Amino acid sequence: MTETTAKPVTAASPSEQRLPLLQMILVSFQHVLLMYGGAVAVPLIVGQAAGLSREEIAFLINADLLVAGIATLVQSLGLGPVGIRMPVMMGASFAAVSSMVVMAGMPGVGMTGIFGATIAAGFFGLLIAPFVCKIVRFFPPLVTGTVITAIGLSLFPVAVNWAGGGSGTSQFGALPYLGVAAVVLTVILLINQFLRGFWVNVSVLIGMALGYVLAGSLGMVDLSGMASAPSFQVVEPNHFGTPQFLLAPILSMCLVVVIIFVESAGMFLALGKITGQEIDQKQLRRGLLCDAGATFFAGFMNTFTHSSFAQNIGLVQMTGVRSRFVTAIAGLFLISLSLLPKAAFLVASIPAAVLGGAGIAMFGMVAATGIKLLQEADIGDRRNQLLVAVSIGLGMVPVIRPEFFAQLPHWMEPITHSGIAVATISAVLLNLLFNVLGGAERVATTGALQH
Repeated sequence: MTETTAKPVTAASPSEQRLPLLQMILVSFQHVLLMYGGAVAVPLIVGQAAGLSREEIAFLINADLLVAGIATLVQSLGLGPVGIRMPVMMGASFAAVSSMVVMAGMPGVGMTGIFGATIAAGFFGLLIAPFVCKIVRFFPPLVTGTVITAIGLSLFPVAVNWAGGGSGTSQFGALPYLGVAAVVLTVILLINQFLRGFWVNVSVLIGMALGYVLAGSLGMVDLSGMASAPSFQVVEPNHFGTPQFLLAPILSMCLVVVIIFVESAGMFLALGKITGQEIDQKQLRRGLLCDAGATFFAGFMNTFTHSSFAQNIGLVQMTGVRSRFVTAIAGLFLISLSLLPKAAFLVASIPAAVLGGAGIAMFGMVAATGIKLLQEADIGDRRNQLLVAVSIGLGMVPVIRPEFFAQLPHWMEPITHSGIAVATISAVLLNLLFNVLGGAERVATTGALQH
């Protein structure tokens, strides 16, 4: 089997775009604001499950920001054979949360057992990445469009929870929360309708800035505890002790890495469509190696499995800025925030409602990209329609009812808790059934890659 020939990346390619410095910085900061909540959520959840003090949880968050920043730089700019060289933001993956919460409560495991399992899983990922990258041949436009649509739809509940004030608020859906989210969304829409160029590129930042001011005037911004946060802090390796390498946690985390690879493959292919680049096996291998390498490094640096963030793909589509140098600067922002806890605290004070207004627009753009891509497939064929319907439907199951698969074996949770993973596996298997096993003629009609 020969590798698919990718479109050459030239100075004119969207991913090589170089914006004026101020515009580059502002667009980069948008990426940081959008992914920050997700970046801090994983260490916050795991730290609380492990019974860590507030100071220790803050250290976990700073460690995650540091690794996320370094991984984003490598993924965006490349480092030898590692890094896909596209506008990708990296951060701690939610795929491992349920497994790590269980580990945190297991006798003799704790944080050092989690970090040991993370290191081992990262090493496992480095070994299998050259083989997993070959799955690109199973992602014709029919499958890729379905997966991208499922990614966008699976993110909608996140935006809705944000817009309502956050899933943990006692007054979810209160008018002030909805009002702030509506203002942010309206500002973004108006800028995209009546302005052009620079203003469109930073429309999300402008909308969130105005929303932050409005939220602050309504008493939604909580800065308590900021004064006590240190001004400068360096993340030290193995802060919690020497990692432990225990068999059961390692096996669980290795499965998580496989699921992360499936999700990342879908997201890299989605980003390729948005940036006008065709992702071949070589590029996919570089991207997956960065995911695995970041996870391996993360275990030593007191944090967890890392992968690309789907919500930032929506921002790339929303703003039309497809430059990998934008996310590289965003990586530098993350590294800086990891060293400046007060600055990180300020970013973390952005109310959920502000993020919700922006999320509704951006996550919808991801789904719209998938729908557009489906137009390249033979969607008029009844079996292909069934593939799209069933795959998206199954992908929404963990989103709508997370407990739906609760009676299945515990080791399956990294799969059954991820709508993206369920939709991807379903779309690939149904495409094999309907179009590959059905004969070469039908493979061609779905736009499958030729070898």
